[in-house]
Amino acid sequence: MPIQCEIISQDSIVFQGEADIVVLPGIDGAMGILPNHAPILSVLGYGVISVRRNERENLFTVSGGVVEVQPDQVTILADAAENVEEIDFQRAQEAKNRAESLLEAGVKEDIDQYRSILAALRRSQLRLYAAKRYRQRSGARKKTSK
Repeated sequence: MPIQCEIISQDSIVFQGEADIVVLPGIDGAMGILPNHAPILSVLGYGVISVRRNERENLFTVSGGVVEVQPDQVTILADAAENVEEIDFQRAQEAKNRAESLLEAGVKEDIDQYRSILAALRRSQLRLYAAKRYRQRSGARKKTSK
């Protein structure tokens, strides 16, 4: 009997479906969620979520959020989430370059702006990493430009 899985970002439902196992990045390490798992509520870190059903694996980047697990349901409320196959490599590279340029220019005593830039840099690095690593594995890697 599979477990229902939903991944919801701030602006859309990223995934809805059944899973045999959901592996996600907790703040203290990876968590594997199987059907009939004990109920938990946890904070998510930055990383890749794997949703496996039969022989198919769907991969998603996640940049923080929370997960609620019930014996028959996994609900992920992500700060940001994206299907790895849909990552725009060029856009992620441009976001990384922008964030790096802003950090090099210096942030004048605005800790919130500094944290925002660091978060943008971290998200773009995660997206680039996931696109490179997981698209190669699946054979679905898109051409990238430098």
